[in-house]
Amino acid sequence: MTVVKSLFGNYFIIAPAVAWITAQIIKVFTGMFKERKFNLLTLLFSNGGMPSSHSSAVCALATASVIRFGVASFECALCGLLAIIVMMDASGVRYETGEQAKIINRITKELFSGKTEEINTGLKELVGHTHFQVFMGALLGVAVAILLSFVM
Repeated sequence: MTVVKSLFGNYFIIAPAVAWITAQIIKVFTGMFKERKFNLLTLLFSNGGMPSSHSSAVCALATASVIRFGVASFECALCGLLAIIVMMDASGVRYETGEQAKIINRITKELFSGKTEEINTGLKELVGHTHFQVFMGALLGVAVAILLSFVM
């Protein structure tokens, strides 16, 4: 029981988790607005979209480390480096992967349209984030960590 209590009382676990969950919930509404349809499972558990849940989680962790250990701490340096890597990956490599998937899906559809053996690669197109989505996720993570620091 003390392990469970320790986990749920750990600011460094709760802040990123709350930031992640909050971002995923916000994605439901931004996804509904953008796509004009409602699919709760897809919107809650998909990659990509607005805001970046990856960015919100790592920025919440980095902010929590600044609040508890200070800017000059090892923990802050480690969490800050992790946040930079995750956010660069989300808006760089993963975003470009999604753009390539769109092109591959379009080419495949054009090549095999009208044929009896139609092939649909079905590559996931929404796997990364725009810089704005990453920035908004980062702001959300910072805000969540600051708010939770008053409670925990």
